[in-house]
Amino acid sequence: MDTQKSIGKFRLQVKDKDGKKLHDTGWIKNLMVNGGKAQLALLAGDASAVPFTYLAVGTSAAANTDVTQTALTDEITDTGLERTTATVSRVTTTVANDTLQLTYTWTASGTKTVNEIGIFNASSGVTMLCRGLTGAIALANTNTLIGTYQVQLT
Repeated sequence: MDTQKSIGKFRLQVKDKDGKKLHDTGWIKNLMVNGGKAQLALLAGDASAVPFTYLAVGTSAAANTDVTQTALTDEITDTGLERTTATVSRVTTTVANDTLQLTYTWTASGTKTVNEIGIFNASSGVTMLCRGLTGAIALANTNTLIGTYQVQLT
């Protein structure tokens, strides 16, 4: 019997303006939320469904990651760290193309501390697929934040 489940994980790296690595979270597993699961089911059968192509980061360290959550707790909307369209691809984890991957590199235009990351299907509001807590990642002006988020269908 084949049992389906989805696994979300992300990795954040910070580099200075010269490309020197300042921080790397490694891969951290996260929670897929109910609205995201429902949207994935819709994507499987409705050509007009909106896919997940956006990444966002936030400042909240609140450990209220819950399956009913619909947004980041405190999404960043300034300093070059706004929600953005990611590069979307499929990568192989276990079988060919079984993992959705979103990547983006933000460049900070001020100082912020990132504590959360999420996947969305539009530039504002809408449906969140996953939210993960990153731990406090301090960014200074001109630092780059490289986000990679994967959702594996197993």
